[in-house]
Amino acid sequence: MHIGALIFPTDRTIRPDVLAPALEERGYESFWVAEHTHIPLGRRTPYPGGGDLPDMYWRTMDPFVTLTAAALATTTLKVGTGIALVNQHHPINAAKQAASVDLLSGGRFLYGVGVGWNEDEMEHHGTDPSKRRSTARERILATKALWTEDEPSFDGEYVKFSPSASFPKPVQSPHPPVIMGGGGGPITFRHIVEYCDGWMPIHGRTDPLERLPLLRRMAEEVGRDPDSIEIGIYGCPMRGGDVDRYREAGVDRVVFWLPAEDESTVMSAVEHGAALIG
Repeated sequence: MHIGALIFPTDRTIRPDVLAPALEERGYESFWVAEHTHIPLGRRTPYPGGGDLPDMYWRTMDPFVTLTAAALATTTLKVGTGIALVNQHHPINAAKQAASVDLLSGGRFLYGVGVGWNEDEMEHHGTDPSKRRSTARERILATKALWTEDEPSFDGEYVKFSPSASFPKPVQSPHPPVIMGGGGGPITFRHIVEYCDGWMPIHGRTDPLERLPLLRRMAEEVGRDPDSIEIGIYGCPMRGGDVDRYREAGVDRVVFWLPAEDESTVMSAVEHGAALIG
């Protein structure tokens, strides 16, 4: 089982080109960054974690720029969006940004995606919250077309473009893995089995292991090999018991949540997590 690390990259925390090499040196497999484009001040959407919205949500840096810095400072560490809010990116731009990171990293990019929870935020990007899943589906399918086709085009309800040239193409073949975040319900799973390469639920919201039989059954019902869907646990605590439980269940990856703090505090957490790798 692989071990990764996640952080909200902000203007007040450790730099990605400092953190990423430290992770690579200590045996971490991957480095993930969260995203919020902005936070509307008149926010009406409750924070899923409860209470006030933490400061790190307000200050998050651009994920593709952050991962480029991380990739150029490392040689083997995979770099991923955890998660990219696809409803807040036009797929033409997102495809180019993601492919550029994959090219500059030598094929180490992981495209973690999600529909988002902050309705105010997605509305500012022109997305109807009631249609967030169908909108995300089209944007991801369009992105995959832009990555893989010589003359991609798309004619959907929310995304439309005529045959076009779109370069660079990703290094990875057929494309970087698309890994969906979100809860373990049948709606999310229907999307995953149709067009994603993996599922990355948040630890603690529900028990992901209890939901895996449903995901596997839904994959089989559409003729897909359940083993082709990678399972990663987002925000796993740095506790041996949790790590061992996921490892014994055959989970492919767990991702530790690092504090969005100063370099000393983050590096202490990195060392703690490194002791669980192996």
